[in-house]
Amino acid sequence: MTTRPHDHPGEAMPATRFVLNGTDRAVTHEARVTLLDLLRERLGATGTKKGCAEGACGACTVLLDGERVNACMVLAAAVHGREVTTVEGLAAADGTLHAVQRAFVEQDALQCGYCTPGQVVSAVACIREGHAGSEVEIAEWMSGNLCRCAAYPQIVAAVQQAAAELGTPQGGASGAVQSTAPAARA
Repeated sequence: MTTRPHDHPGEAMPATRFVLNGTDRAVTHEARVTLLDLLRERLGATGTKKGCAEGACGACTVLLDGERVNACMVLAAAVHGREVTTVEGLAAADGTLHAVQRAFVEQDALQCGYCTPGQVVSAVACIREGHAGSEVEIAEWMSGNLCRCAAYPQIVAAVQQAAAELGTPQGGASGAVQSTAPAARA
């Protein structure tokens, strides 16, 4: 760990190594920086949005080792040795959109677009977790992501469409997981 002259004297700077959207990253940062701020301000992953900054809106949803988390509630140092996937990491290397991204476009499941990246990432997890069996189930498992434009019916329809395309994991709430991630990049 190193310190820089403009940082607090004597405060160690964590060096966090992790995989971001398939690419190894190593970043030195202040101990108190959140994953959200590290992604947006230091790594240019601006698809992850800063909404409430207190874990209530879901605009900053990312996948951490395949599980959805609010990046505003995770310290950057906590992702050391882990894998982070943002909305930018869902499309294939050739730019082909993920099935969930395509479904959001086709179902017009976005209006202002601010919540859309978090909604899309959460929808990927919702399907992987096996919680896309019905409109009610989708609404319940997507309830951590708020949409001020009230595009909820379209969001549910998009999740249903993508789940049908990807194949819904069996077992519903049992936690069965089916990978929908794009192939690893070289």
